[in-house]
Amino acid sequence: MEDRDLMENMLLLEKGVCDLFMHGAIESSSQDVHQAFSSSLNTALNMQSQIYGQMKARGWYKPDSAEQQKLSSVRMKFAQNN
Repeated sequence: MEDRDLMENMLLLEKGVCDLFMHGAIESSSQDVHQAFSSSLNTALNMQSQIYGQMKARGWYKPDSAEQQKLSSVRMKFAQNN
């Protein structure tokens, strides 16, 4: 297995962890539980950001750029709703 494959798997797993912690925080039954999930989510988000940054620096993760026309369309849609 290549380094790129390992990092892709790490990023995918970390995104899943973030999703679980987010839902845990949302569904928390007490402030203590909410704080524990929120703290864990913040840690996981930082880890995800570091993995993403390393992959991007190596040229392994290249997000698509949004087309200007699509951005303008979304802005107009939300401006009409306000």
